[in-house]
Amino acid sequence: MKNLLKFLLFVVLVSLGISLLYDYRMKHGGLSITERAPEKYTLPNSPPVDRKEIGTLDEFNRERRVLVANVVPSVVSVKTSKKIAIRKQYALDPFDYFFRGPRQFRDPNDAALVQNSLGSGVIVTNEGHIITNNHVVDQVDDIEVQLADGRTKKARLIGSDAEVDLAVLKIDEAGLKPLKLGDSDAVQAGDMVLAVGNPFGFEETVTQGIISSKGRKNRTDTFGDLLQTDAAINPGNSGGPLINLAGEVIGINTAIISRTGGSQGLGFAIPSNTVRVALESLLKKGRIIRGYLGIAGAQPNPQNPGGDNPNGVVVGYVVPNSPAADAHLQEGDVIRKFNGKEVKDFRDLRALVAQTEINRKIDLEIVRDGKPLNVSTEIREQPPDYQTSRVPLPGQRNQPGPSSPNQPPQPQPGFPESPEEENNASSLASIRVGELTPELAKQLNLPPGVRGVVVTAAEGSELQGGDVIEEVDQQPVTSVAEFNKIAGSLEADSAHVLSVCRHRVRSFIVLRPR
Repeated sequence: MKNLLKFLLFVVLVSLGISLLYDYRMKHGGLSITERAPEKYTLPNSPPVDRKEIGTLDEFNRERRVLVANVVPSVVSVKTSKKIAIRKQYALDPFDYFFRGPRQFRDPNDAALVQNSLGSGVIVTNEGHIITNNHVVDQVDDIEVQLADGRTKKARLIGSDAEVDLAVLKIDEAGLKPLKLGDSDAVQAGDMVLAVGNPFGFEETVTQGIISSKGRKNRTDTFGDLLQTDAAINPGNSGGPLINLAGEVIGINTAIISRTGGSQGLGFAIPSNTVRVALESLLKKGRIIRGYLGIAGAQPNPQNPGGDNPNGVVVGYVVPNSPAADAHLQEGDVIRKFNGKEVKDFRDLRALVAQTEINRKIDLEIVRDGKPLNVSTEIREQPPDYQTSRVPLPGQRNQPGPSSPNQPPQPQPGFPESPEEENNASSLASIRVGELTPELAKQLNLPPGVRGVVVTAAEGSELQGGDVIEEVDQQPVTSVAEFNKIAGSLEADSAHVLSVCRHRVRSFIVLRPR
């Protein structure tokens, strides 16, 4: 005990000594912090460029601020969720099992598995209708819309269409500020545009660019072409608007071409004129009503009837009892204009027909046997089985089946001029694919509704293992057999566009001939 007291007394004396020594050194400067004289500094008072010398740029900057401030409140964030599974655990106690059955219990990790995704949208009516992409809201359980001021509203799906990739939502909220749909036909390459949306969840993001090109093939090649822009479009931008300098919506952002899944300056938007037709059809009918003419055709070459101008469509087949039959079109006729608009190729004609109001009279300018001729007809609604029927080959025209009135053929760009088929290997020959199962789709973290084949090997291309090919040159692919059939029918010396889903990002990849 005495030794313990001595030890404690020793500790106290040592601590007191150290404290006194520290205090002494501080008072006499031994441990004082060295003070130095303050640095002299002078900040510039004027910018390197006089604003008067850049008056035009400065004014443009202010005008762009006004544009953005008036557009952003109309752009929304679309948040969706889908319940994909529920995990259950059981406590197996012998007495519970025999007398009450297994006792279910939950812990914090035993919740419903919910898959969340994020997209964008734009308010287009005073009543609260919102345009977005179909792939943003396809097969989901809940849809919420977050306004620019942070308010979150439940949204209901009014209608959607997978082919054109558009959907219409509605929220019940007063005082909304809709944006006007502009005239996408008036847009030209080089026009400045803004893309607004929620890329990677960063809300109210604005990127600037130009219209890079018009008339790019869309994923379905049915309801109109796409606008190409270099304005940065990333995951989460889908469904957001492409804006012109007047604050009008001239497109709905829908896809990118990317090697990394992010923006590489190749973004695509559905033109506003296509959006307007789809919107009105979805609001009135709940679905898109597509018109049809009832022909199969191919773009003529200079040797085709109609002269040296290669533009136009040669009628390869006329569906009985169709609008084309009512106009007395004949095989070999060259359609040059549709209601005064020039027809460049079959895709161009098909887009014009699909966007024409049903039961509307139209005029066709054609060339028959080298002579110009005008005919008229009335566009009718496309029959339900129109896309699934086949065009009879030459020599099969009079055979029963596809040519009957109830089984109209599917229009095909590049109608065969002869029954021979080429078997040359295309750029898809080196790609190996497997079937996409529901289990594999979950492992790859794919969005709901993805259909296609999974890439297992793709030497010498931008594809990666695990990529899902949904379409090849706008032709849907749902099985390995279908992919091989399409790949075997493609031209070897042509570029081909693949619609690809990589994890949760959809994009286009172009395969060029070797």
